[in-house]
Amino acid sequence: MDLITTTSELAAVCARLAKHPVITVDTEFLRETTYYPLLCVVQMASAEEAVVVDTLAKGIDLKPFFDLMVDEKVLKVFHAARQDIEIVWHQAGIIPHPIFDTQVAAMVLGYGDSIAYDQLVERIMGHRPDKTHRFTDWSRRPLTKEQMHYAVSDVTHLRDVFAALDADLKKRGRSHWVSLEMEILTSPKTYDFHPERAWERLKTRVRKPKELAVLMEVAAWREQEAQSRDVPRGRVLKDDAVGDIATQAPTTLERLANLRSLPKGFDRSKWGADIVAAVQRGLARDPATLPKLEKPRSNSNGAATVELLKVLLRMTSERHAVASKVIATVDDLEQIAADDNAEVAALQGWRRELFGEAALALKHGRVALAIEKGRVVKVDRA
Repeated sequence: MDLITTTSELAAVCARLAKHPVITVDTEFLRETTYYPLLCVVQMASAEEAVVVDTLAKGIDLKPFFDLMVDEKVLKVFHAARQDIEIVWHQAGIIPHPIFDTQVAAMVLGYGDSIAYDQLVERIMGHRPDKTHRFTDWSRRPLTKEQMHYAVSDVTHLRDVFAALDADLKKRGRSHWVSLEMEILTSPKTYDFHPERAWERLKTRVRKPKELAVLMEVAAWREQEAQSRDVPRGRVLKDDAVGDIATQAPTTLERLANLRSLPKGFDRSKWGADIVAAVQRGLARDPATLPKLEKPRSNSNGAATVELLKVLLRMTSERHAVASKVIATVDDLEQIAADDNAEVAALQGWRRELFGEAALALKHGRVALAIEKGRVVKVDRA
């Protein structure tokens, strides 16, 4: 294995890797104390070599690596690629393409929902890789031999995992399923995140337009503050506090001080006045400019319908050996129960063929579910 610490070394290795149709890629980073992840190490492998890039080496320019990530002649194989892509997007404003995500492929092939890398290696290759250094401090230098071995083994095992999954996908005729998922994963819209949309990440439920307006302003303020200070969102304000502020809408520091979700004395910090200002901006917003709040499902029997759809989903998942999570989410099922034309992934493309049409047929009584010889089966009622 080679440790790359200079721009010239990186350029040379990327030129060699660019001659291969497929390479495997992984990154090691830290983000526990920062908003933006700190890229510490990149490891890559072709069929002929494996290298570790010290991205923190003094004076190193990562441009050759970024150029390789957008080389259309080279397929980049990752496992659970989203965070890796997010790092490249933040550092270089580009998205690796084309890519193959072994976690997504494994879900399509029935290995379970969001299977971990070490579990997938064990399932395919018969042995579990050593994950001792998974949570090591990758920012410390020099890198140890053990860290180097760990980093390299990730991308060398990934070569065999990719080969097995790719062959299975082709055998089952599901390669295009993964290709469609990769289009979404590599879309700039997936990563082009703005503070004004920060409220969408929160699970806090608001019921009134006023509450939504305050939530949007406070969440946007927190996002901007976290970005400018490069600290995690929770270091600025916890999620439950954001929700509490949205519902209580404190317009003075005295009212802010009464919120139990905030630390004692928070109102006297410089952030206290900022939050009150954000609340006031929210209250001043025109309700007509706000997103429409989701109305409660009108179907009085909707919960029972969703439960039946869950059974159908589980049956479909087991029969076709596809992880249920990649076919449909609970939110998808709830929307299908309420609306035949719901704009959800489960009613589009291969998912509709596999599950969506049957879900609509079950909802409207054209098929029923029954148990035969201990297995749930569909029964045509037409």
